Amino acid sequence: MTPKNELLFLALGGSGEIGMNVNLYGTQGKWVMVDCGLTFGDPHYPGIELVLPDLEFIEDRVDDLLGIVLTHGHEDHIGALPYLAGDLGVPLYATPFTAGLIAKKLEEAGLTEEIELNVIDNGDSFDLGPFGFRYIPLAHSILEGNALVIETEHGRVFHTGDWKLDEDPQTGTPTPGADLTAIGDEGVLALVCDSTNVFNEKASGSEGAVKEGLARVVGEATGRVLVTTFASNAARLQTLGRIAKETGRKVCVAGRSLDRIIDTAQAVGYLRDFPATVDFDEAMRLPPRELLIIATGGQGESRAALSRIAEDNHPLTLDSGDLVIFSSKQIPGNELAIGRVQNALAARQIPMITDRQAHVHVSGHPGRPELAEMYSWIRPEILVPVHGELRHMAEQARFGAAQGIPKTIVQQNGDVVRLAPDGPAVIGHERVGRLVLDGDTIIAADGEAMNERRRLAQRGIIAVTVALDGGGKLVGAPSFSMAGIPIDDERDAFIDEAVESAAGAARKGAKDPEKLREAVRLAVRRTATHWTGKKPVVNVSLMEV
Repeated sequence: MTPKNELLFLALGGSGEIGMNVNLYGTQGKWVMVDCGLTFGDPHYPGIELVLPDLEFIEDRVDDLLGIVLTHGHEDHIGALPYLAGDLGVPLYATPFTAGLIAKKLEEAGLTEEIELNVIDNGDSFDLGPFGFRYIPLAHSILEGNALVIETEHGRVFHTGDWKLDEDPQTGTPTPGADLTAIGDEGVLALVCDSTNVFNEKASGSEGAVKEGLARVVGEATGRVLVTTFASNAARLQTLGRIAKETGRKVCVAGRSLDRIIDTAQAVGYLRDFPATVDFDEAMRLPPRELLIIATGGQGESRAALSRIAEDNHPLTLDSGDLVIFSSKQIPGNELAIGRVQNALAARQIPMITDRQAHVHVSGHPGRPELAEMYSWIRPEILVPVHGELRHMAEQARFGAAQGIPKTIVQQNGDVVRLAPDGPAVIGHERVGRLVLDGDTIIAADGEAMNERRRLAQRGIIAVTVALDGGGKLVGAPSFSMAGIPIDDERDAFIDEAVESAAGAARKGAKDPEKLREAVRLAVRRTATHWTGKKPVVNVSLMEV
């Protein structure tokens, strides 16, 4: 799969899912990658926090990969770089704030000297082989959200990245409608567009309106106020800093990711008027009415500041006279974790406000009115929905067609799409997959190790050791240990019967060790199934004495 005199598009992540965005463009024998993100673990991956894209397709063609161009600094767009970029060995390109976040990640991974990181000024252009790139600022829930204009011999692509429309963004400038119209006037072959909020009938809303809502809620509070938000949302941090000043409160920041975002933003010229913060000890000495805490953990992360505060396991403490504001969207899949934190706060009679009670959050992704406006500006020949589950992308394709876009295509990870000539068309499919970071090791998400862990999590495990003499006869009783078997109240009786089952199978004396091991395994599992209704993992060891 070497791109010829054509323009190809191939998603290795982010199409058919929300998160883990990796997009490839190919022409004239060369590829470029746009974004290299990750997603977060869920119950399907026991013990896993980070899930990475499998880049085998482009790793096999790394000599043809010219570089990785990053649209913005969210983890689902840059988070996989410390784990995968070293193997690719190609230059990275990003605007100053995004580059600052990437630089910290590379430094922590010991990769600063190994990976070339190029800082591109906001709005600037650069070339990579047969591709030309220009950054176009768009509003999002992080500093320096950018679209990309990608120039090729076969036409111009407008790759939105994550975006929204915001006439009062608090940081940066409003979305430049006239500039986007000018791009559309030049002609756009394909619009590759964020699908996340396509089902929202209303626009996402302005950060300026959130400031009004938060200012009212914080202004009415009589005790400490803790606001939890996405650490990367520097515009929200700007908003909260200004509200703290207006309401006479000192700011205390709880969470390393918040510290990292603030430091990086200030290093490149943002958040210059953010108030000086107080440490935990000073915060707890202040009168409650004079403290505003900004904390991580709005998605229920167990080790984040809010979870620890809710469990009264943190230097910062709250009581029933204080208030917690969730200034963030509940990400699908995090409902149970968020519920645990909120229940812990409720048990301590600490009141909470979410976006259901007050206007304290807006999304960073476009609703249908914003999509329609983008279509009217860019006027593409082809719409390629990305960044969404299949239902989101299919709906955006339908919506775009209804708005007059001549051609649409619904693709998924692994689909090779020819955009030009004679596009769009799916001309092939390449293998895609997921990797997981397990401790310090990257392994296949569907490999034997993860499959074993799922079985252990679902069924439990029994380990049996059978001692045999030189003639293959049983010596003594089999030894037995187990974990995760649901027989707490009758453990000893169950073990007695399971040991006897193992001994009975061993006494039959199968000469083939593997047949003997299998006979013991099946006998023990039958006993466990009789007692519990489950079929646990049973490991049998044979020991000659």
